[in-house]
Amino acid sequence: MFAVLKTGGKQYKVQAGDVLRVEKLAADAGEKVQFNEILMVGATVGTPTVDGAGVQAEVIDQIKGDKVINFVKRRRKHSSKRTKGHRQQLTLLRVTDILEKGADKSGVKAAIGAGSVSGAAAAAPAKKAAPKKAAKAEAPAAAAGSDDLTAITGVGPAAAKKLAEAGITTFAQLAAVDVDSFDAVKVKPEWVEQAKSLA
Repeated sequence: MFAVLKTGGKQYKVQAGDVLRVEKLAADAGEKVQFNEILMVGATVGTPTVDGAGVQAEVIDQIKGDKVINFVKRRRKHSSKRTKGHRQQLTLLRVTDILEKGADKSGVKAAIGAGSVSGAAAAAPAKKAAPKKAAKAEAPAAAAGSDDLTAITGVGPAAAKKLAEAGITTFAQLAAVDVDSFDAVKVKPEWVEQAKSLA
């Protein structure tokens, strides 16, 4: 039985026992990995992939491909030229099993590319999302017993923060402030007038 799997932007037709060179995977030599993007198994064609199918393989080694030399020579402009070399990072695999069903319950590590964005992106948003949710949760808690002082003309976020530190969080508290005797923050008489109308 054969399968067609997709990895590293390429498709490979494999059978049990085949040795493959694929784009570098995040796995060490001797580890077992499983490819879950299976486009075809035997006579079953996926739409676009076959559900529950998988190809298991053992990592033989991490290798480099053949050297590719890119030489650019321009005929004019004082004969400029440039040489660049490149050796692609590859993973050498031996296919051990082709599973038509039950690959999602096998417990074998999924084959993820070493420079894969999907592997890094899966972990990073989870870490970044938690502080945002915490900040959003704190904001309604703080707003429950307070008014939005930035609704007053001339009070920006910095002034609202200073007023909050001084213990003024509502329009009623700001309306009760005596402008001449209040020293914690410089309060303008217009703010007090607007706070009275909003309270």
